[in-house]
Amino acid sequence: MKSVITCDMEGVIETINPDGEKLFGYSKDELIGKKRVSLFSAGEIVIQNVGMWLSQANKKGQYSTKTYFINKNGKKFNAQIKITPTFANGKNNPQTGYCGITVPIEEEVKIPIKFSTIFIKWAFAITRGGFTSASLFPIFAVAAFLAGSGDNLFNPFSLILCSLGIVFLHVASNLFNDYYDVKDGTDGANTDYFNAGLNSTMLEGAQLSGGSRAVELGLITHTGTLSLARKMLVVTILVTSILFINSFYITGELSNAINAFTIGIVGGLLGYFYTARPIRLVARRGLGELAIFLSFGPLMTLGALFAISSSTIELFSDQFYMAILLGIPHGLLTTNILYINQYPDTVSDASTGKNHLIVTFGKKNARWGYLVILSAAFISSILQIPYLETYLTSFNKNIFLIGNIALFAYGFYAFINLYKNYDKRELIHSNLKTIYLQIFYGLFTVIIFNIFFL
Repeated sequence: MKSVITCDMEGVIETINPDGEKLFGYSKDELIGKKRVSLFSAGEIVIQNVGMWLSQANKKGQYSTKTYFINKNGKKFNAQIKITPTFANGKNNPQTGYCGITVPIEEEVKIPIKFSTIFIKWAFAITRGGFTSASLFPIFAVAAFLAGSGDNLFNPFSLILCSLGIVFLHVASNLFNDYYDVKDGTDGANTDYFNAGLNSTMLEGAQLSGGSRAVELGLITHTGTLSLARKMLVVTILVTSILFINSFYITGELSNAINAFTIGIVGGLLGYFYTARPIRLVARRGLGELAIFLSFGPLMTLGALFAISSSTIELFSDQFYMAILLGIPHGLLTTNILYINQYPDTVSDASTGKNHLIVTFGKKNARWGYLVILSAAFISSILQIPYLETYLTSFNKNIFLIGNIALFAYGFYAFINLYKNYDKRELIHSNLKTIYLQIFYGLFTVIIFNIFFL
């Protein structure tokens, strides 16, 4: 018996022969255009080996190895597999996918799972911890701003605690969102989600849309996702409790801690009810995007200001409003990550009532929303210049302006690809660039405000 399966660059199955149907237990109607070849492998093997297999196949022209697969009935079988790159129009043209030839063998195949794989599984695949940069950079921007404004304006230990608390809260929110998306059938209905695959060195194999897919890969159970989310929430509470005690110790007052706590509660509720019923903000035509903007923008920077400041921050003071201004571009750029990552999920999201802006306006019309959000982000950033000149002791207006123009140009390049490929798999390059843009802007602001904020 010899299974022959072809797939595109992201693993979406394009063809399968009759032996493949028998071996894996699925009909071609269940697989073609609907499932990825990762369905047949244990999640740890997907994380640890599949990327390397594909890379070796690209490098050598083909790659053979022994592994084990799991069929539709959950039965494990051992196999020899040969992977070959495919080219629809000849090898002189861009690669279009892979061909995998699988032959069952009697030999028992054991694949030791490395510690690094276990780490990636929990730190990135299940929790999507890599995307916590969206939470951290606004906090670092506030710290850098305070450092650039004068000496001893924030407490380094508070910064560490605030960063840890936000990371755990962000992870908890990711897990709750995954739990409810699986429960509502959104992830199960999604066959068009994007995976970075080998398109990105920085984000190789990362899920860009469609949730973490951790439950589908068998990395964690559905109930396990909820349990882990609750544990992350408990850790968040413990860390933030220490943070608030430290804030009281530093300032001698409770007002900063109370204000930070209030803002944190609001942000946490927005994150939880993004997918959780009965509110389910993502189903309410634009409220989901608004929640992301607020949570990862003004609320994040304002909460960070209260949490890390070494002095009491008065409500509606100049520092209060400055923190809000600092958060606007960060929030908008993070919103654009969510916005473009909704494109491949549109059909499945619409079928399960996730009426976000892409569903509301349609893929074609919604393209302009990306440009509007992008433009608003950099306009709001440039409008900060008079205030930054006032507060920062060594601020260079020209470098800040040039940096913003360059970053906007990078984002506009992503928009051009979106405009052309809004309904094609090539859109993935815009998804990746949008993530990079948020990271680049975060790094840029920290450097320009005060790189040595610690």
